[in-house]
Amino acid sequence: MPLSAATRSLELLFGLSFLLQTLEHLRMDRAMAPGGLWPWHLQRRDVPNRYVRALLDQVFAPQVLRAQLLLRVVAVVVLVVQGSSLVLVLFLFISQVLMLLRWRGAFNGGSDFMTLIVLTGMLIAQCMAQAGDPELGWRAGLWYISLQTVTSYFMSGWVKLLQPQWRSGEALRVFLNGAIYGPLPGRHLLSRPVLARAAAWAFIVWECCFPLAFVGPQTAVFFCASAAVFHFLVFWFFGLNRFFWAWVATFPAILGCASQGLL
Repeated sequence: MPLSAATRSLELLFGLSFLLQTLEHLRMDRAMAPGGLWPWHLQRRDVPNRYVRALLDQVFAPQVLRAQLLLRVVAVVVLVVQGSSLVLVLFLFISQVLMLLRWRGAFNGGSDFMTLIVLTGMLIAQCMAQAGDPELGWRAGLWYISLQTVTSYFMSGWVKLLQPQWRSGEALRVFLNGAIYGPLPGRHLLSRPVLARAAAWAFIVWECCFPLAFVGPQTAVFFCASAAVFHFLVFWFFGLNRFFWAWVATFPAILGCASQGLL
């Protein structure tokens, strides 16, 4: 994948992912209001410094927070239509950090941090572009994103490999029994210990082998395509829609770095 195609695909997919996240936050206005389930006046107690707390009180005031989220929508639309710029990416980066603070570090776990990783890679690209070398900047940014993404799969597989519950297939059955459509019917194939063990090992081997995506474009396509199917199944069984879009948005970086044009 050429550099220009990788960068533009990344901007488009990330724009869609970030837009969906922002719309979800906008729908949660009532939940984050003073009388809602997650009001700021409870979470602010975790901030020890009174000056920082006073500043965040202003930032997370309902009207200010809503205005920030609406600005995020506008910024994402500009990103999709015109592409990224330093000011645009810096605003989105700061906005994402503020939302992480609002939710004590994360609202939706790994997808929030993967979003921050993509923004960091884009920020690296834009800062280096300001220094006079936009091509090198995008190469560095894409490598940062792709290395972080591939490492996330590898570490997930490595952790599973160290856990006897995963090696036996028991953990997989426990997860599926707690899914949206769980528990598994008695006749389900994965209810059988042998097949559950085989499926668990397939996931472990696949995740541990993910660094092979850098071998070349063909292997990168295979791993990215299989990862897209994997994340769709996670969404289907567990409802984690953010994970699907957050990781799919990183695939252009992997495809670009695996191609000869970026090596």
